[in-house]
Amino acid sequence: MTKLETKRLIIRTASRAEMLRIIDAQTDVTMKTAYREMLQGAEAHPDRWEWYAIWMIEKKDGEHIGDLCFKGQNADGSAEIGYGIYEEYRRRGYASEAVGAAVSWALRQSCVTRIEAETDPDNKASQRVLAKCGFVPTGKVGEEGPRFAKTK
Repeated sequence: MTKLETKRLIIRTASRAEMLRIIDAQTDVTMKTAYREMLQGAEAHPDRWEWYAIWMIEKKDGEHIGDLCFKGQNADGSAEIGYGIYEEYRRRGYASEAVGAAVSWALRQSCVTRIEAETDPDNKASQRVLAKCGFVPTGKVGEEGPRFAKTK
């Protein structure tokens, strides 16, 4: 298990059992499918679990407030990050703190040269998180909206 600590948070990879509980509890069909795909990727690449698993975002007291993930690793040295903070914990800087720590960890890995992200065009809060974490627009648009990247 990979575990990162910040001033207020612990960000750690979920175990298989935790991922199964999250999948079972998920009511949003799109998220349930995404979580299943993450688990399949993690199981297919157990030596690179952290690049496919759900990462739990928890306050230091253990309260689960959101999650993030890397969407595998690409041959070109890039990895994409996705993240979400539960609504009742938003606007407190938790997303920036968690994403910043996870991206710093990822960019320290020798196999990674760049981290990418994609947001809905109207999701200005997520775009602010990316900007705070040093991401810049790439000028490309993906399935969800504009793409951003941060390099070493």
